[in-house]
Amino acid sequence: MRETDSLLVQREWRVIDQSSLGSKFHALESFAMDDTLCALVGAEQTTAVARAWVHHQTVVLGIQDTKLPFLKQGIDVLDRHGFQAIVRNSGGLAVVLDEGVLNLSLVFPETEHRIDINRGYDTMWDLIRLMFADFAVEIEAKEIVGSYCPGSYDLSIAGQKFAGISQRRIRNGVAVQIYLCVSGSGSKRAQLIKEFYHAALAETKTKFTYPDIQPDVMASLEELLQTRLTISDVIKRFLQVLQTHTGQVQMLPLTVEEQPLFESYLTRIKERNDKAMPK
Repeated sequence: MRETDSLLVQREWRVIDQSSLGSKFHALESFAMDDTLCALVGAEQTTAVARAWVHHQTVVLGIQDTKLPFLKQGIDVLDRHGFQAIVRNSGGLAVVLDEGVLNLSLVFPETEHRIDINRGYDTMWDLIRLMFADFAVEIEAKEIVGSYCPGSYDLSIAGQKFAGISQRRIRNGVAVQIYLCVSGSGSKRAQLIKEFYHAALAETKTKFTYPDIQPDVMASLEELLQTRLTISDVIKRFLQVLQTHTGQVQMLPLTVEEQPLFESYLTRIKERNDKAMPK
């Protein structure tokens, strides 16, 4: 992709940093936030948005996970490990979020030209490669079999996955989202999801094939790059890349006028989540 064609090149980037809100920042708020930003960007009420977010001790389930035959037993396993479970409104399967996992969202308008789904994925892949260009490693995008939430745009180094990408489209807005395992043990996170599926499946055959988790195929960037990394370190790299692709980076949280739209999306996702979770 030529630099001038990159979606990273924007007239202005609006940045919302929610990476340090702590344990009371609920993951459902993040998915409501990205829906809100999609609607605002698609209606041309704001520029392209880049958002950083962190959630503590949360496993985010995909819609397909809610069809597991013994979902409640799987959630009980997560609970015993100190993790809450929620269901997101985008595709994919279960992923782990904790204080060592940084999530990034890029929200683009699709008002003039349709954004091909692979172009959205490639843009996020480009962003991550640029963020870590000072390391002599190749960051590949391909499915890592045995990882949790496997997909064709798993990001890996030397065959070990450290990130996964998803997309969400609403009202002419496109949100490309990634989780980056920055620090801590990637295999330990994978072991948690392995135990979740073991309990939630209980060796039952299902039409849908859930991943057979192999914990050693997952790692954190800190482990892979063999250097100490913090969430704030990675956010600095994130902002530096954005600054090289725009005329202006503006740190701007939701305004008072935008807040009611967020509240409506939050109510909606809470209601959907309540319906999807076992009683």
